[in-house]
Amino acid sequence: MADIRIVSFGYGHAAPPEATITLDLRQAYRDPHVNPALRGKTARDWAVRKAVLRTPGIRPLMKATVQQVAAFRQGPSESEITIAVGCVGGRHRSATVAHYLARRLRRRGLQVQLQHRDLTKPVITR
Repeated sequence: MADIRIVSFGYGHAAPPEATITLDLRQAYRDPHVNPALRGKTARDWAVRKAVLRTPGIRPLMKATVQQVAAFRQGPSESEITIAVGCVGGRHRSATVAHYLARRLRRRGLQVQLQHRDLTKPVITR
């Protein structure tokens, strides 16, 4: 069993998964979707990851989330912690942040299961 389960998702596809921690990236963080060159791409593409990681506030958010996980792990419960990371479509911001959160937590010796629920779903027309 993993210590941490991270699920990226798009609010535009279905309800968010149940989670210990939910990050809603829809309002506060710039959306690569608005760039026509990035719209059809996903977090598997370096250009998308670079655009998300250069968004002001994303890196501090990930650092704070890692600290929040550490605080939860200090509690008396041994249960798995689930982090849900959502944006509109689940293809850009949420998948990138989920990927890099998993990487940061693995570097701390935690076992992390990463799932991109909506990464391969169609682009949401807005």
